[in-house]
Order: sequence, then structure tokens, then C-alpha cells
Amino acid sequence: MLIVTLAVAVVVGLTLGLFGGGGSILTVPMLVYVAGVPAKTAIAMSLFVVGVTSAVSAIGHARAGRIRWKTGLIFGAAGMAGAYGGGLLGPHLPEALLMAAFALMMAATAIAMIRGRKTPSHDPARTDLPIAHVVVEGVVVGVVTGLVGAGGGFLVVPTLVLLGGLPMSVAVGTSLIVIAMKSFAGLAGYLQSVPIDWPIALYITAAAVVGGLIGGQLAGRIQADRLRKAFGWFVLVMGVFVLSRQVPPELLHSAWGRTVAAAALVAVAVTAYLLFVRRGRQQRGGAARVPQLSQTDRR
Repeated sequence: MLIVTLAVAVVVGLTLGLFGGGGSILTVPMLVYVAGVPAKTAIAMSLFVVGVTSAVSAIGHARAGRIRWKTGLIFGAAGMAGAYGGGLLGPHLPEALLMAAFALMMAATAIAMIRGRKTPSHDPARTDLPIAHVVVEGVVVGVVTGLVGAGGGFLVVPTLVLLGGLPMSVAVGTSLIVIAMKSFAGLAGYLQSVPIDWPIALYITAAAVVGGLIGGQLAGRIQADRLRKAFGWFVLVMGVFVLSRQVPPELLHSAWGRTVAAAALVAVAVTAYLLFVRRGRQQRGGAARVPQLSQTDRR
């Protein structure tokens, strides 16, 4: 199982380096269901793994000039406050509740990755930074990170684009600094009451760092849209699996439990329709409505 765990850790790092987020959402399920680590300990270990991997992955982005330090440090400082609070609160919550919340986080991450990132328009000449909005967003995202042990890159990157006015490639690099800061703060909160098996944590972190370095090198060289969508579907399936494991077995054998399971399958099918079929029709419709130049316009 150790080899499988390390292989998944490399994928975690690779995804972090490529997309600036998303891969960390696999760390907790990997530790719980592959390595057999208790849920709360897995969340604490995930914060360490994600924090170190994000910090190392940021080196390649920094060398390429894809980090905006002022914006990242302000957002990260706010996130640290929220993450530390979440790290203090998380150990006192039921494990089933934490894992259910984590499964919902996985679903949100998966949908964000499947839909893709639409690059909002931003003004390259803008120099002012909406500090209040950045701080509020940072604290909220930080609390989520501290509670469930995920970096929240799918929330950080769009926020950096919208509020910080950063180009997408710079937002991806800057998000790694934010994720590292939040993860270490959340870890500090968890360490107050949750022990960590440091040898396992260090092995997994080393594998994730290798993946992160590779992802950082590939970030500016490959077209990652299809890879991101495929990974998003995988995360969605894993999220459904994690959520199903939190349902009491006796409930699954009841009529009400079967009804809920059927409704969940319908919800997944509807999501697939909205994300792909409907979107494809809109794209075809948009292509059909391309205006044709008149004879006068051609002249």
C-alpha cells in the first residue's frame, strides 16, 4: 500500500504544480482509505503535505515571474488567521461530519475543474488592491482549509483574478504561496490536539514534492484543459465515494436510503448534462450565429 500511496502523492503534487490547486483534495482520501490513517490525523497530515508541496512548487513559478508577492502575502496572511481557527475547531468536530464536508468540498472542486476557468476581464493598469475584500475572502477560504485540510486552490485562483486583477498564469503561481501559508497555519491549529505520524508524512511529502516540481515545469508548456477536466471527473467520483462511506449501513438498506441514493445518481446525471450536453449546444449555437458580412461590409 505504501507504493500506491506514494504514487497518489506524486499525482497530488503534479496537479498542484500544474493548476495551482485541485490535487490536494486527494490527500485526505488517500491517507484515510489507502494508508489507513484516522480522519483527523489525515487532515493534519494533509495540511503538512500540501503546505510543503505548494511552497516548493512555487519556486518554479517564482523563477518564471508568475507570482505577485504583495497580493499573495496579503491574501495568505488573512487566510492564515482563518485556517488557524479552522484547525483549532476541526479536531473537536465528529469525524463523519468532517469527512462529509470534505466530500462536498471535493464535489465543488471537481465541478470547478470540469467547467474550466473563464478568465475574467481585468485591467492590467490597475494598481490598487481591494484590501478589505481580499482579507474577507482570505479568512473564509482559510477557515475551509483549516477544517478539512484542502488548500482550496479552486477558490483562491478565481479570487486572485477577480479581486487582485492578476492574469490567470500569475494567479496560479500566486495561489501556491497562499495555499502554503494557509496550510501551515491550519496545521498549527490541528497540532494542538492531533498527533501526526511524521515518518509517513515525510515520505508522502517527498513524493508530492517530486510531482510538484514536475508540474511546475510543465505549467507553462502544455495545454492542460482536457487533463484538468478528466481529473475533475475523477475527483467527483471520489467525492461521491467518500460521501457514501459516511452513510450508516443500516440506512442504505432502508427504502428512504435507496431513494436518497437514486436521487444522488440523478443529480450526477443532471450535472453531467448541464456541464457537457447543454454547453456543447450553446457552443454550436454560438458558432451558428456568427454574423456574415454583407456586400457593403466587404467593401
